[in-house]
This record gives sequence, C-alpha cells and structure tokens, in this order.
Amino acid sequence: MHDSAEPNRSAPDRTAGEPARENVILVHWHDLGRHLSCYDADGVESPHLDRLAASGIRFADAHATAPLCSPARGSLFTGQYPHRNGLVGLAHHGFAYHEGVPTLPKIVGEAGYRTVLFGMQHESTDPTSIGFDSVDVSDSRCDYVVAESQWWLGHHVRTAPQRPFLLTAGFFETHRPYPEDEYPPADTSGIDVPGFLPDTADVRADLAGLHGSITKADAAVGRLLETVDDLGLTENTWIVFVTDHGLAFPRAKSTLYAQGTGIALIVRPPAARAMPPQVYDGLFSGVDLTPTILDLLGLGVPADVDGHSHAAQLVAAGRSVRDEVCREEVYTEKTYHDAFDPIRAVRTKHHSYIENYAHRPELLLPLDIADSASARSIDPAVTERDRPRVELYDLDSDPDERNNVAEDPAYAQVRADLADRLARWRTSTGDELPSEPDGTAIAERFMAAFHARARDTAPEEEALPSRRPLGARRELDGTITSGEGDAMRASAAEGTPR
Repeated sequence: MHDSAEPNRSAPDRTAGEPARENVILVHWHDLGRHLSCYDADGVESPHLDRLAASGIRFADAHATAPLCSPARGSLFTGQYPHRNGLVGLAHHGFAYHEGVPTLPKIVGEAGYRTVLFGMQHESTDPTSIGFDSVDVSDSRCDYVVAESQWWLGHHVRTAPQRPFLLTAGFFETHRPYPEDEYPPADTSGIDVPGFLPDTADVRADLAGLHGSITKADAAVGRLLETVDDLGLTENTWIVFVTDHGLAFPRAKSTLYAQGTGIALIVRPPAARAMPPQVYDGLFSGVDLTPTILDLLGLGVPADVDGHSHAAQLVAAGRSVRDEVCREEVYTEKTYHDAFDPIRAVRTKHHSYIENYAHRPELLLPLDIADSASARSIDPAVTERDRPRVELYDLDSDPDERNNVAEDPAYAQVRADLADRLARWRTSTGDELPSEPDGTAIAERFMAAFHARARDTAPEEEALPSRRPLGARRELDGTITSGEGDAMRASAAEGTPR
C-alpha cells in the first residue's frame, strides 16, 4: 500500500512555464439512467446537474455496455466489454476482472496522478485491488462521500497542488431502497410517469421515492462543485458525471432496451479551455469513457481497450471535425444477473436489434425490482410468456421499443445487416457463452449461496448486499479504507484538525 502523502510514483515531468496537468473528478450514481430534468424527465428536481449540463457537454445518446451494476461499471473503468474484462456478472456473486486488466485509476496513476476513491464501487469485493492509491468505501451515501471529497480536495490543494489527480466519488444513490427518513418523497401529483411504465398509484409512489433520492444526491453534487470553485480547481479540472445503467424499474434495468442501457453523461471541461457548452448527439458506449478521458488528458490509451476516444469531436473548434461520426453503433450485453440470461444487442441511431440465447420469459425481473411497488403494476403475463428469439425495433417510430418488427418482411434487410454486425462483433471480441445448462447451473450456485447468507441476515437489514450503503455490510473481502482513508481516521481519532 502506498503512503498517500508521498506515493511510490514519480510526479509527471513538466518544464518551466508548462501549464499544470488537468485533473478529473468523476461522480457516478446508481440505477438512474437518464432520469434527470436536463434529459427531459418531468417532475425531477435536479438543479445542480441541470446547471452542470448547461455549462458543459451533455451526451444525448450514451449507453452502458450492460444493464446491471458490476459489468456496466467495469466497462466504464477499463474500456473493455464485460466478456473481455471478465466482469460478466455481479461482483458479490463472485465475478471479477481477469488478471492484469488495466483500470483507469491504475493507468493515470502510472502517469503520476494521485488517485482516490470515496464511496461506491461495485467492480470488486476487494476495493484496494482496482488501482486507486487510497480508498474509503466505508459509507457510500452522498453526504458522506461529498464531505470526505471536500476534505481531500482541500488537503490536496494545501499539500500537493502541483500533482494532478483523479478523484472518484461514487454515490449509493439512487439505488433502492428510498427510505423516507433519508429521502423525503416528491409530491406524486407532480410526477410525469415515463411512457414505459403504467401510470398507477404504486408506480407514482415508487417514483416519488426515487425523485427524493435524486434531489438529495443532486444537492450533494452542488456542494462538491462549490468546493471545486472555492479551491480554484475549476480552471484545470474536468468534471465527469455518469450513471451506470438504467432505472431500477420494470422493463429498464436488466434489459437491453434503451431504458436499461441509456445513461446520463455530463462532462464539464476545465474553464481554462474556454470550450462552449454543447449537446453531443453521437452514440457513445461505456467502453468509450476511459479512452476519451485518457485522450483528453494527453495520456496514452492501452492497445487492448475496446472503446473509441471521442476527444477530437469534443474539443474541435470547427464543425467539420465535431460532426464526424465516431461510431455507427453501440453493442450491449447481459450474461448473468440473478439468473443466467444471455442476451446481446446492437443499436444504431435508428434501430435496436436484440438476440436472446436462452428460453426465458419476456421480462426476467431481478430481485430488487421484483419486490418493488412498481412490479405490482405490470401485467403478470410479461413474466410468464416466452421471449422472442430475435427482437428488432424501429426507433424513429417506436422509441419505447414496443413493436417488434423482426418478422416483418419490410425490415428483412435491416435485420440481416444488424445480425451480421452483431455476429462480427462477437467474433472479433471473443464473445463465447456457456451452454444454457452450464450457465443456469452457475447461476443456481451463486443464488443458492446468496439465499443461504440471506437466511442469517438480521430482519432490519437489507438481504441484498448491493442495497447496503455501508462498506462493512457489503460482504467485501478486502480493506474498506486504505492510504488516506486510514490516515483520515487516525487523524479524527486523535482529535487533530482536518
């Protein structure tokens, strides 16, 4: 473990007069998709993120590589698809990165950056293994994460202002549950129910809790941004806000529809760059985040990254470069959630094509959605009738992906083209799935282990470790705090000022 004050890495070399290297503050939330006012979600109170979007770059068509936490996050931090980096299921079910997979904090750390994580991570049961100099995952609720981030930033400015840094602030919000004593629910009468959900009292009450969680987390982001301004870091710091995947509601999270993979991504450039605000309409994949950040920082992108850098389009002063299409399609995948559910998809600006490889119901709800109020409002038939082998949707006329035109002769050429693209992507990236019996057996084993542990869970505690914000309760194998996390607690215990 490196000492946080003097990491065992050399600072980046700079000649006299060379501008300071740019910093990155990466804020990520759970289970939100694009459910924010700046993405036209009516009734959501998110003024700080709205202002961030208005002053920066709002990505209008960004997608996770997977519709569940660990695989989606793994791609954000490695630039590799889940089946390439190994994280094809949830970390607390035993899935992990392959040995030697480079992560964003490790890459920038080797370039001389200080790297620190506060709060949520769901990529490993050992938080110290994912490449940060120091971690503190003791509490991932937004108030704690922001308070510790504010202290760290002040400490950094006082003690090592010449060093560039990557600070990652992971919020537990907006994951379920939404306890009213922590997140006062919104007024249900002011909620516009998204089109993919039925407009019922249960759904409205569920959304009210979500909206309360959003409002509290948004306020925390506001405090963090104020600290960045107060410390003079705005000039040379990239602010990146991203969500991991879609809403934890039926027909969203755990599906490869847009409501399951669509994510919010907002980037505010350093003020010194004087970049005008913009809406970036190009397709963007979760595997593109790491190469784009590295490229913006002027650092090398590893050769085994699957994603594309969009840096040239983002910083271009002229329309010719900015209007160039960086990617024609995005690929998404699901292998394991609470069951073996192998699905692959390719999405363009106009069509969504999905292949389902196992006999499953139309909607296979994960545990956290199955026990939600919203689940009571869906037609039970969708959890019973068979899912089609192939799905194809015309996004221009059917943005909610309700009318499957896979068997429509008018779309035969589109289907053939997208099927060919998906097949070539799977081959080129080495995407191999277990057989249905083998995959099902693997899922049955990890779910049996989960249910055995859940039987011993105290009645007042959430059975799912992913629903627990405290690191000590998330069934982690590794250290919950390291580096500066330990130093901070020692300082607090001694009563010394922070």
